[in-house]
Amino acid sequence: MLNNKSILITGGTGSLGKALTKRIFSEFPDVKRLVIYSRDEQKQFVMAQEYPNHKYPQIRFFIGDVRDKERLLRAFNGIDYVIHAAAMKHVHLAEYNPGECIKTNIGGAENVINAALMSAVTNVVALSTDKACAPINLYGATKLTSDKLFIAANNIRGTNPIKFSVVRYGNVMGSNGSVIPFFIKKRDQGFLPITDTSMTRFNISLDEGVDMVFHALDNAWGGEIFIPKIPSYKITEVAKAIAPNIEHRVIGIRPGEKIHEEMITSSDAFNTYDLGDYYTILPTIPNWNLEEYIAKHDAKLVPKGFSYNSGTNTEWVNAEEIRKLIQEKVDPTFSI
Repeated sequence: MLNNKSILITGGTGSLGKALTKRIFSEFPDVKRLVIYSRDEQKQFVMAQEYPNHKYPQIRFFIGDVRDKERLLRAFNGIDYVIHAAAMKHVHLAEYNPGECIKTNIGGAENVINAALMSAVTNVVALSTDKACAPINLYGATKLTSDKLFIAANNIRGTNPIKFSVVRYGNVMGSNGSVIPFFIKKRDQGFLPITDTSMTRFNISLDEGVDMVFHALDNAWGGEIFIPKIPSYKITEVAKAIAPNIEHRVIGIRPGEKIHEEMITSSDAFNTYDLGDYYTILPTIPNWNLEEYIAKHDAKLVPKGFSYNSGTNTEWVNAEEIRKLIQEKVDPTFSI
């Protein structure tokens, strides 16, 4: 799929960008070029030590901000596939710095779309978040807007064969800023801060997130939002998995936080199809034949009123399973 192709990852020095890079070189050794596009020179410097040019001659490190359209145009030159992972993602920081969040998450999305349409890019996959579904915070609202922009971009491509799609999933286990590394650091202070004992979240590993991106690159027709079928966990179970023998202190939810996460609302159900391993929310007016899509993917329309919520999910992981996942997916040396 990616052999002999040139790929660019925005936000390429983040957790998912690094996981994508590792898998691309492992599974597609004949990749033509891999461009890591990000604005943090220190992270690029560190990542470049892991991928020295003499061993990975295909890799390029391109400092730039998705807010800078001209820089994106330069970076997109000769690129086939774009994976858009750059975002301002911390909920509380977005609440405090709303203008900066809008510039990056919405303005940046527009710049990526326009740069892709003005270059030879043929496939764009944008990363979304469960917080974009029925958002109650600014971060979620900006990511919902970003999703809408990428889906709508398929309507303005004209004769350009480019495809835009979105992948939406829950909290990535072990990613920067996520609850597991936060709790592991906090346990040394003698207690874990629990926001709300009834809080639940979806859970997905970095590898599963990479699988989703590859699935979209390989299978998207343009305009889909792909959603994985993944388990939920209770925040109290994560606390038990990491530090069962210290105080779990309830501190209250932070501004913009939800008790439960949702990835498909009942309003989305009218356009949501079950693809087996994934759900997909299709565009209201696709620019391809819906019946052909259904037949090709054996897609089944979900029932009326269907929603996909971390609190009402049918699949769960408990403390013991979370502990094993941490050792397998995050830190092999982890112990309680």
